[in-house]
This record gives sequence, C-alpha cells and structure tokens, in this order.
Amino acid sequence: MHLSELIFFGCFLTVIVGILLLDMLVIDKKAHEVSMKEAGSWTAVWIVLALAFSVFLWFHGDMVHGISNFDELQAVASRYASNLKLDPDDYEGSLQKYRHYMTISYISGYLIEKTLSVDNLFVMMMIFTSFGVSKKEYQHVLNWGILGAIILRCVFIFLGAAFIARFSWLLLVFGLFLVYSGVKMFVDRNKKEEISAADHPVVKFLSRHFRVTKEFRGDKFFVRENSSLYITPLLVTVVFIEFSDLIFAFDSIPAVFSVSLDPYVVFFSNIFAILGLRAMFFLLAGVSDRFWLLKPGVSLLLLFIGVKLLIHEFVDIDAMLSLAVILVILVGSIVGSLLIKEDKGR
Repeated sequence: MHLSELIFFGCFLTVIVGILLLDMLVIDKKAHEVSMKEAGSWTAVWIVLALAFSVFLWFHGDMVHGISNFDELQAVASRYASNLKLDPDDYEGSLQKYRHYMTISYISGYLIEKTLSVDNLFVMMMIFTSFGVSKKEYQHVLNWGILGAIILRCVFIFLGAAFIARFSWLLLVFGLFLVYSGVKMFVDRNKKEEISAADHPVVKFLSRHFRVTKEFRGDKFFVRENSSLYITPLLVTVVFIEFSDLIFAFDSIPAVFSVSLDPYVVFFSNIFAILGLRAMFFLLAGVSDRFWLLKPGVSLLLLFIGVKLLIHEFVDIDAMLSLAVILVILVGSIVGSLLIKEDKGR
C-alpha cells in the first residue's frame, strides 16, 4: 500500500466510521421500532451517497492511487486492469479511460453486493425470530453488526487481493465455488430455511465459555449480577449476526473480485452496500415474500460471475457488458416478482 493510497483509504474509513458512529450514538441512540418511512428515507440517503462516490471516481478516481504520470497509471492498470489498452501518447485520455473503468467496476460491485445482501437479509430475519429479539432492538443489533462487518470485509478483501496477486489461479477456485453456490442455491430455492439458535455451535460455544443471562436486558450487552459479569442474549445475537456475515462473505467477496481486482474498488463497493443494509432490512422485512424470484435471480448472478471468472483468461467480458447483465438479472428478478404470481404448488 503506497502512502497516497494509505492516506486516501484512511480518510475514507474515518469518514465512514464517523458517519456510522454518529448514527449509532447520537441520531438513533434511543431504541425504537423503525417505520417504513424512516427505512425508505435512510435507504435513499445511502443510495445517493453510493452514487455520489461513483461520480467522484468518474472524475477523480486516480486520486485513490495517487497517479500523477503515465508510468504510474500503467503500473496500476497492469495490476488491476491488464486488458485495458492505454495510449502512452495520450495521458489524459488514458487516465480518463481508467477512471471510467474504475467507476463501472465500482457500480457493478455495488450492485452485486446489494443483490447478494438481500438473501442475507432474509437470514437475519430468521435469526431475530429464533432469538426472540424485540423489534425495538433490531436497529441496535444491526448497527453493531454492520460495524463488525466493515472490519471483517477490510481484512478479507485486502488479504484476498494479496493472495490473488501472488496466486492468480485462485480466481479459478473462486469461479468454481461461485458456480457451485449458484447451482446449490437454485436447487434449494424452495426449501424452507430454519435456524435453531439453541442448537447452533456459536451459541453453544458462548454458553459454555461465558455466563449468559436467561433474558434480554434492554439494549445492554453486559450486566453485573452477584459480583459476576454476564453477557446478554443481545450480545449473543450480535456475535451470531457477525458469524452469518462471515459465511456470507465467502460468496460476496469472490463475486465482486469478478468485476475488479482493485481491492480499493472492491472495498468501497462492499462498504456502501453494507451501510445501506440496515435500512433495507426494515424496508424489506414486511414485503420479503413478494420478491419470490430474487433467490433464482441471485443463483443466476452467481452462475454468471462464476463462469466469468473461469473463462477470464480466454474470453474478456468487459465492464459495461458485466454491468448490463447484472442490471438485467436484478431488475428482471424484482419486476418479475411483482408481475408474475408465484405458483405455491410448484
């Protein structure tokens, strides 16, 4: 990581974590049940911020890597976009081409993460139901879950990028894994998923190694009783959410690497998608059953990006075409779910 990249990354992370902490500790400090109107407003805010960042990349994306001349541009492009043809006699034109490539990759990654996140939201709903979390505390749990997810994604993405740079064949492994995940998801699309909190290894581990109160204690994670420190079921729920996100990351991070090998682009797209997860959870909680084609859509998306990784050495599917396919799958799944009535007997 070069100094200019480190400075930009540090500034980005500071702003994002600052916004999240402001939201957690000031704006939404008091636990309350989130309304559809509030969820819709916050969803719009995070989408606007994500799109605003894409505008920044379109005009100033070179600032991420501190590019100041053609040699530096060529070095960055050779690492992250080797198929991009740059003209040494037209530095400005080549720089613009790379900025645009970064932007399209970022938007594609954002849409992939957002689409895959929908399936993760349904899992979160089951977790809350299984643990018996009060609707007033949903927001509290999701806040800390998102903060933990940011840290995990940072570690996973940059470690993944380092391994890919050293072992390029890992992209083929990612591709095979995504194709397998896509096929398995499609085959299991009609299976009723259930989560038994009491029987899960994470819960058993925490119960074995820590004192856990039998009941929730409001929004508290720790309480002291009889001079002993206890953790509450609310903290157990947060740990469970983090564990589920860890499993989810095994699909989502390789998927985003299919549209960009630049760890910064992958990280930015992941973070903006994750930050909008909380609001989207409350927005979809009441209408999740209506989007019955989303799971087949996610399966198709995983298959597409898996095949893209498997054939990337022989067939170059450019950024714009990838974005178009992602949009068609996403929009098609949503619109199809609204227009076509689900056959409950299938």
